[in-house]
Amino acid sequence: MLSIQELKDLKLTELTEAGEGWGDVSKRAYESRRQIDSGVVPKLTDVTKGMSTIAAAVRLGRLSRNYQYIHTECGLVQFALNGLAQELAAPQRKLVNALEDAKHLGFTVHPDGSVSYPAAGPEVAGQKPQGDTVKGTSGFFSGVMADVAAMTNLNPNAAKAQDIADTIGDALAEARRIDAEYANAVRRLKAEQGLDVTENTWADVNRDSQAVHGAADDVFKDDIPTGKSPAERKEWWDGLSQDDKIAYMAAYPDTIGNLDGIPAVARDEANRNYMPQLMGQLSERGGEDAETKLAGLRKIDEQLRAGGQPPMYLLGVGDQGNGRAIVAYGNPDTSRNVSAYVPGLSTKLDEEFAGGTLKRARDTAIGAQEIDPSSASIVWLGYDAPLSVDVMTENDAANGAPAYQSFMGGLAATNDYADPHITAIGHSYGSLTVGTASQQPGGMPDVDDYILLGSPGVGVDRAEDLGVGKQHVFVGAAENDIVTKLPSGGSVVGGVIGGAGGFLVGGPAGALVGAGVGADLGDLGDDDVWFGKDPASEAFGATRFRTEEGPNALTNLTLEAHSNYFDPQKDQMSADSIANIVAGNPGGITPEARR
Repeated sequence: MLSIQELKDLKLTELTEAGEGWGDVSKRAYESRRQIDSGVVPKLTDVTKGMSTIAAAVRLGRLSRNYQYIHTECGLVQFALNGLAQELAAPQRKLVNALEDAKHLGFTVHPDGSVSYPAAGPEVAGQKPQGDTVKGTSGFFSGVMADVAAMTNLNPNAAKAQDIADTIGDALAEARRIDAEYANAVRRLKAEQGLDVTENTWADVNRDSQAVHGAADDVFKDDIPTGKSPAERKEWWDGLSQDDKIAYMAAYPDTIGNLDGIPAVARDEANRNYMPQLMGQLSERGGEDAETKLAGLRKIDEQLRAGGQPPMYLLGVGDQGNGRAIVAYGNPDTSRNVSAYVPGLSTKLDEEFAGGTLKRARDTAIGAQEIDPSSASIVWLGYDAPLSVDVMTENDAANGAPAYQSFMGGLAATNDYADPHITAIGHSYGSLTVGTASQQPGGMPDVDDYILLGSPGVGVDRAEDLGVGKQHVFVGAAENDIVTKLPSGGSVVGGVIGGAGGFLVGGPAGALVGAGVGADLGDLGDDDVWFGKDPASEAFGATRFRTEEGPNALTNLTLEAHSNYFDPQKDQMSADSIANIVAGNPGGITPEARR
């Protein structure tokens, strides 16, 4: 427990210097890991093949994970020591000022924090009011009683001494609280001998991180501009030194990795640093939901470690809701053409997402790069897509739209080109999320083109309502994709009302006639779907491109026609059109007549 003398004599610069030392170790580990992952392993696997190469790559992978662990843990020590120094500065200053006041007044401060004051004031019966010793108070009632006693004391020194004693007591209490909080955090930062970095290890790292955050967030996290625009965040990041960037990625990888406006390379590095912690946390938590997310993360992790072309960038990851994952193929900051695809119904962070959903973005990137090599494609699972009957409501789209809007603004803020070509892609229910994002305050002015695939409606009645000219809105709607032919709300209501009226007039036969008439009256142009105007319709006004019909849903009992748009093996025409639009070559699409 800190004493008055210890707090007074504490050299905070020594804590800061110690933090810098740990930060230097963290930085060296970070750089060593990058050298292994980006330099040694790729060159090794490019030059040689065979079992010995695989074994060497495995050992290097283990070394890389050890460096990652060192980078994270030493970075947490750095933040803890720097936070401790900064937080102790205020109570130390308060104590020193109180001691100086006591010395100036001729008071004596005792080791226990009590203050003695001399006799002073008007004489009574030839004597000045006697001096005394007071102690600092804690709590409202004791403080009031002490203040009353000091004010009624004829010795003017009494009130001054009580004020000094209270200040000393407050300073010590604050310093001891801070010291205990940080001591608890720092005591956690230790590793067992014979370190083998496993999911259990990362679960421990996650607990270490939470302990340090609990102590140091008031000092450092407020500096991260989470409430600012993507452009302001980019400016903040660019203004940091490289050492500060490395430190933030070690201590706050989840925040930096998911912050729109932070460059893609930094987000990727931060998320790769955070994902093992998240996996360890989920493994420790257990349960069906955790195991589902963990299976998806493991598969994503495998792909990240395997590398390949186009290179993967992990732009977001988290376990909120049904899980979060944002993955790019190609660097979206250095590419002239960038697309961000929002998946729809039943999408969640699981093995299917890590396989089939990611493949759609990869296929799009490969196709676009064949047209313009400066192209990147992203899959954005930054919201909870509907998993069941909630697909019939707009709630999930409304909840996810602001996050997608922010992400698209971040793409423009970090891109190296002054005017990059950005495409918003929505598939299935994801098209409603994209459309809803375009209607947020401020819209999405950085989006140049929209691609709507298998859409049940986007919440607007005309293509130009998305904020671009209708010639910049493209639609893929397979003939056998029943999602694109869902009846409108008006048609359903009209059919129910008409059927009920027809039954009253003409029995079962009248019900059939009435239902048909009512459905037609509920959708006079027969061009509405569940969430508004059919994007493939003449009334909507978008450019429709040709797709394969796909298997008949009624005879084959499958929704495969709803899922083939991105797949060059199953629907080459659609995949080629998507790639051409993303690459900024809309003349390369194969057009189709609107409905």
